[in-house]
Amino acid sequence: MSYTALYRKFRPAVFEDVKGQEHIVTALKNQIRAGRTTHAYLFCGTRGTGKTSIAKIFARAVNCENLRDGSPCGECASCRAILAGASMNVIEIDAASNNGVDSVRQIVEEVAYSPAEGRYKVYIIDEVHMLSVGAFNALLKTLEEPPSYVIFILATTEVHKIPITILSRCQRYDFRRITADTISDRIREMMEKEQISIEERAIRYIARKADGAMRDAWSLLEQCIAFYFGQELTYDSVLDVLGAVDTEVFSRLLRVVLEGDVTGAITILEEIVTQGRELTQFISDFTWYLRNLLLVKTADGIEDVLDVSTENLARLKEEAQMVENDVIMRYIRVLSELAGQIRYASQKRILTEMALIKLCRPAMETDVRSLTDRIRQLEEKIEKGIVAAPALAGTEAGYREPSSNGGTQTLAPMPKAVPEDVRGIVGKWPAVTGETPMPMKAYLKAAYPSLGEDGSLLVVVEDGLALDYLKQDSHREELEQIISNFAGKEIRITVQSVPRDRNPRELYPDLTDLISQAIHMEVEELAEEPEEFDG
Repeated sequence: MSYTALYRKFRPAVFEDVKGQEHIVTALKNQIRAGRTTHAYLFCGTRGTGKTSIAKIFARAVNCENLRDGSPCGECASCRAILAGASMNVIEIDAASNNGVDSVRQIVEEVAYSPAEGRYKVYIIDEVHMLSVGAFNALLKTLEEPPSYVIFILATTEVHKIPITILSRCQRYDFRRITADTISDRIREMMEKEQISIEERAIRYIARKADGAMRDAWSLLEQCIAFYFGQELTYDSVLDVLGAVDTEVFSRLLRVVLEGDVTGAITILEEIVTQGRELTQFISDFTWYLRNLLLVKTADGIEDVLDVSTENLARLKEEAQMVENDVIMRYIRVLSELAGQIRYASQKRILTEMALIKLCRPAMETDVRSLTDRIRQLEEKIEKGIVAAPALAGTEAGYREPSSNGGTQTLAPMPKAVPEDVRGIVGKWPAVTGETPMPMKAYLKAAYPSLGEDGSLLVVVEDGLALDYLKQDSHREELEQIISNFAGKEIRITVQSVPRDRNPRELYPDLTDLISQAIHMEVEELAEEPEEFDG
């Protein structure tokens, strides 16, 4: 007997076998039981979610001689004929290869003939969006008023390509992506029947990798079984077959990236390439790892949603304390852009190396979205004395900027570490001031953020009208509310001014200037001493 692919072997035969589409199954069974089936249905949804399977079950059910709670019995002559593909009452058409007007006209001509046996002729048109404009027009009238014994089932993955005139004549059902839990349960059930030994972690990984498509899950599983035929299918063996990487590698990579260690990141990439892993898959999985990290960082009680082991969850919680939300989102953005570029690239490794360098060196990016990560790295270097030493230029506790006479002047001491809340506002200061109404916006034009002695946010303004305006409780509270909205938490501010005969930056450092100077200095250092690594 010839071999049958798993997705065909385990295709649902009755409505009760369909998993993950209960909302559609219930509606169709109720229509069949009540004898209220309509003349045209539209099944739309992503690949592998059961559109064709449910269409075939429905075709057998409407012709079944011994219905069982709305499902076909599978034993009567009609059911057996349809299952064997010998029935003239169920006609399957692939619109991708039969998309012309002539093919549809043939259907229209056949519709005029009633079924020789059974009650309904069912036309299942798969990938119906591939029909030409002329073919849709030829189908239109028949689809609107077909004979009472004809039912059309149109299946598509791209419903937006179907003309509205067709959509309005169909009863539409949207197929959902199948959850990883549902796919896992189905795989576990079928593997027990087949007496194939498979690890639970391997089942979960295949289910997640299938991305909501049951058919994809069967194809991936079949590939793994073929490679390790007769052996237990372990998590490591699944990773090996699918060219994936263990999550422990992602943890190591994240930590070296946070440290700005370009050599370490490239070394890990070298290991992955040497092991023969697929870079496209590696990028996708690393992005997913960062997604899990962001959920752990931002949501409480997320453990039940994340599909990770207890060990990996503990690692994610530890790493969540090491990185800020904006930094994670920048990493995800960079990797998502890479995923779009690498798909058809000839030099995938070089593109991946460039992305890793970009993650490690946020100062190389000029957009505002990388500012938080640049500030984080600079703060760490400031605390270690790495940035402060060259920037001080002869003074131990201050920084210098050019004076009007061409020399330099020593300004206020550089803070050792800026609190997270203040750091976030500094990075968004232009946007904060841009959100303020007039006349507050005018008074804040020359203002800048600084750091109070207690680590609070200090808003330094010009003495005079600006100070008088912002010292009023109502105006100060309004500014606090705007800043709190940007920070996502309540922020208290102190409004501070300096006499007109003094340079305010001599007393209160401008955090935006400090950070800009430090970043500029670091970029110059990178240009003079480029990072060396083995490609």
